[in-house]
Amino acid sequence: MQTFTNLHSIEEFIQSNRLAFLYISQPECSVCHALKPQVLEILSHYPEIKIGSIDANVVTEIAGRFSIFTVPVLLLFVDGKEFLRDARIVHLDLFREKIDKIYQNVVGA
Repeated sequence: MQTFTNLHSIEEFIQSNRLAFLYISQPECSVCHALKPQVLEILSHYPEIKIGSIDANVVTEIAGRFSIFTVPVLLLFVDGKEFLRDARIVHLDLFREKIDKIYQNVVGA
């Protein structure tokens, strides 16, 4: 997982990876800390998805760029376009189903 500290590198990551996933959080967010390992475990089953992490306190312009009003935010991009967005309270079974469907359609695995 890559950690990003500026908007330019985030944009480059999204554009250079067919499947790009962003986990946007803040250090003081307890939900962020509890959810992250569970999300990473799910994503470990999808090797084509590249994962990036962003601290919204470090990259403050992330809120405006992706219309983020709370954390955590989970974003999946396919060919540079946002395909999935989950925020704050994430139902992991539903998240896994959505990821699986997108992955099957894109990668065919």
